Amino acid sequence: MVCGEEVGEITESDLYLRYVLGEVPPEQLHLLPERHLRCNPALAQYIVDPAFEPVRCEGVFAKELIDSDFVVAEEARVTAAWRRLQELPRLGIPIIDYPLPPSAS
Repeated sequence: MVCGEEVGEITESDLYLRYVLGEVPPEQLHLLPERHLRCNPALAQYIVDPAFEPVRCEGVFAKELIDSDFVVAEEARVTAAWRRLQELPRLGIPIIDYPLPPSAS
């Protein structure tokens, strides 16, 4: 599910969520393609927060088909990063400080 539309807010960005998670190096941010969180259901399915409408991933990456211990850990990690992503516009911090510390993710 890729809509192809421009991502208007950092809080909706799959690229910046992955950056907050530490999965994208800062020097790659301007080089990698952008998409909405919902356009990456394999990652978005792990966001568990009342403020985020759940996303269902189909196929082999569906969390229902993955080890439950991994799912619990991934939900905690990705949800923490998503919550940080939601705070970023208000924090006024340099982009290099966006990622979660290793112990928080």
